[in-house]
Amino acid sequence: MSKNWLTQNTFHYSAFQDIERLVNIKEKRDLTISLCLPTLNEEKTIGKEILIMRSELMQRAPLIDEIVVVDSGSSDRTLEIARNYGAKTYESINIFPDLESYMGKGENLWKALYITNGDIIVYLDADIKNIHHRFAYGLIGPLLMDRRIKFTKAFYDRPISTGKTMRPTGGGRVTELVIRPLFSLFFPELAQIIQPLSGEYAGFRDLFQQISFPIGYGVETSMILDIYDKWGLDVIAQVDLEKRIHRNQSTKALGKMAFVILKTFCNRLEQLDMVDIKRNLYNEMIQYNMVKDSYQPDICKIQAMERPPIIEIPAYRERFSDADSGKQEK
Repeated sequence: MSKNWLTQNTFHYSAFQDIERLVNIKEKRDLTISLCLPTLNEEKTIGKEILIMRSELMQRAPLIDEIVVVDSGSSDRTLEIARNYGAKTYESINIFPDLESYMGKGENLWKALYITNGDIIVYLDADIKNIHHRFAYGLIGPLLMDRRIKFTKAFYDRPISTGKTMRPTGGGRVTELVIRPLFSLFFPELAQIIQPLSGEYAGFRDLFQQISFPIGYGVETSMILDIYDKWGLDVIAQVDLEKRIHRNQSTKALGKMAFVILKTFCNRLEQLDMVDIKRNLYNEMIQYNMVKDSYQPDICKIQAMERPPIIEIPAYRERFSDADSGKQEK
């Protein structure tokens, strides 16, 4: 295990709150930065997120060059609100119309690589209730100020709502019950990543375009494993954003998330020749509901589809030349 990684590659967002300095470094390196918000029915929070990011990091200081919303088919006013607040909005189904479309966060993140322009891509979840522009500049800072670092992950305290009260800790249940034990078993170095499943991260396009994207909840897990496999742990950093408040999911919903993550992890182990699974894994998550004093199975079929590295898509290669990916080295 790398003994120095935790101290050398862990930062606090306050180290990067001199936004003008970040802008100067960005301009000297001739880099552009895109912010992507994947959405599905986020009308309650999307407007405030865009408003704060635009006002603080585009109008007050030009750190971010564009804000892009990629939507999975919202039935509420998410896209209307996003447009009204100045974001570029896209429906996922209309990006790469010649390809079969899927629904999922990973699908939106993958397609965002095609419709964004930045050399650096910042991905933020769209349900953050205590949004602050540190969620973006905190992740951007290490990428600009430390040339070793190509990918940044957020971590934070995650208060969890229990009725009318708010407990200061208790979030990240899938991390502590699923991913951290698996990392500890197979990749002990990665157990140093405090919140591997956090939905806020940023990195250079050159990395993102070379890795696969599972279409659903497995995307954060696969992203870390693929970046670690291709470039090593030292290109990864984590940033303490202090606190994140969002809607909490039920234990049953988290079970479905854990199912997808476990399957993604097993697939990666096979690809890395670390295990040999003798039979195909099933695609159905089996849970139970109590119906009229009897337990009834509640079976959810979950797609295990992965998008290939987007650099393999001809339309993407036509839009982004190989020369552009070298900007991170400037």
